[in-house]
Formats: sequence, structure tokens, C-alpha cells
Amino acid sequence: MDAEVGAGAVRVPEELAKSQARYNGDAGRAFVAALPGLAARFLDRWGLRRTGPSMYGVASLVLPVIRTSDGVRAALKMQLLDEESAGEAVGLRAWDGRGAVRLLDEDPETGTLLLERLDETRHLSALGDPREATQIMAELLARLVAVPAPEGLRGLGDIAARMLEDVPGAAVRLGARDAAVLRDCAAAVREVVGEPGDRLLHWDLHVDNVLAAEREPWLAIDPKPLAGDPGFDLLPALTSDFDQDPAETLWRFDLMTEVLGLDRGRAVAWTLGRVLQNGLWDVEDGEDALDEEQVSIARTLLARSS
Repeated sequence: MDAEVGAGAVRVPEELAKSQARYNGDAGRAFVAALPGLAARFLDRWGLRRTGPSMYGVASLVLPVIRTSDGVRAALKMQLLDEESAGEAVGLRAWDGRGAVRLLDEDPETGTLLLERLDETRHLSALGDPREATQIMAELLARLVAVPAPEGLRGLGDIAARMLEDVPGAAVRLGARDAAVLRDCAAAVREVVGEPGDRLLHWDLHVDNVLAAEREPWLAIDPKPLAGDPGFDLLPALTSDFDQDPAETLWRFDLMTEVLGLDRGRAVAWTLGRVLQNGLWDVEDGEDALDEEQVSIARTLLARSS
């Protein structure tokens, strides 16, 4: 069992404390320090009783609970409120359980959420068949992006414009091969940046963000919603259980674009945009090379479109 830090009835897993300090610095450390009190506050406010040990990821702490007023099984999710997490409740309300976990309650001030309880022991990653998993993710994405983005969400157009501004400075910090990939991705984004789209995107739908459920076989969790083109949502599924064979990349890409009904040229451009976003973040974090899997995907899509 992972070591835990903190006092009180709810203890914070050490790995969560470390990740918050690494990625969010002082704000992350303050979030971790406040978590036991935050948990106690919302367990009381929403009339919840804990039913098991805490669960956690890189950015959030989740407590399995029962709502004592009606016996509903739920999950109390606490996370650092930032640009990405601020839109989670907005997206979940818009989807209203259609393809995604259902939102039961929220506190906008802290970003704390009360969610429908899913089966956290059954991730899509355990399915054992990457192609079947890709099919399931494609069908979920098709349902999610069918919903127009609500007003006020961060938009892909602004994100893409900022990315393009950052490319020259980032490229000079990479080797020749990776700098060329970064510039090629940027060139593709320039072709579509004027039409960024208006669909409600999940942004992070990979095999570990899909859980088994009672009311549906599989549901998406942990969205970081934004308004944009569905092509920007494809990369996480391409990298899940990555297969370096270009033919497999193209099979997955073609399946998803077919299920979602996307124009493949635009989908290529926005998928390259997602590689660009991740590459710029890598450089910002001090890396001197791009992720090899994503370079492989980018080069495969660029070769087909050339």
C-alpha cells in the first residue's frame, strides 16, 4: 500500500503529494495540505459516508462514498482548480450521463465534484484487445462530440493560436528531426486554425479514462473539456497500448474518423495539432526531444497526407 501523508480521517497518498509538488509547486502543496479539511467539509455538506480507501491519480483524490439521504453510491472527487479542471462540471452537465460519468453535485468555488460511482476495478486498459478498445473509445467519442460546447469553455482556436506563436522558440531547443516534426505539425495546424470547431471535447479519452459501469458497459471519466474540432480528441486513443506499426496507427485513425464521421484531412491536421501541443509542453518542461510514440504517429499521418 502506498504511504500516506497528512493528518485527520482522510489521508493524502504520498504519490499524489509528490505529483502535486512536481507539477504545481506551491499551489500543489497548498492543495495537498488543505485536502483533509476539504474532504471533511464536503462529506458533511453533502451527507456522505465513506465506504472504502481513497483513490488517486496525478491530479485528484477520490473517495468512494454513499449519500446517506438516499443510499446512492457515489465518488467524491477533489482536485486543484485550474484552467483544465474548471470546465469538468460544465462538460459533465452538458453530457448528462450520455457516454460519460454523471455529475451528481458540485462546488464551483473549489472544483469539488460528487460523481456517479463506476467500477474503478475495471478500466478499459484491462480489456486485452487494443482494437476492440479503440472501437469502444471511438463510439464514446462520437457520442461526446455530438454535443455542442456550452458557452464559456476554453476554445481550441485560442489554444492553437498560442501554440503557433510558441513554435519558433521551441524548435530551436530540439534536434533537427524533432524540430522538423514540430514545424510540420504547426504547418498543418495553420491550415485549419481559422475553423477550430464548436463541439464539446473530452480532451483526454484514453483507455485508463474509461471505466465499466452498471447503467452502460463503459463510460468516460476525467474530462478536461474544451470547445473545438473532434479531430483534436483522437490522439489519446492512438497512443493507448501503442503499436509502432504504421499500419496499426492508420487502422485506428481510419476507424475513429469513420465512426465519428470526420473529414480525414481536417482530422489529420488537428491530430498533428495535439502532437504539437504535447511537444511544446515537453520542451517547456526541459525535454530536448519529442515523445517517440507521438513522433511515429505524426510521421505516419504526414506521410499519408503528403
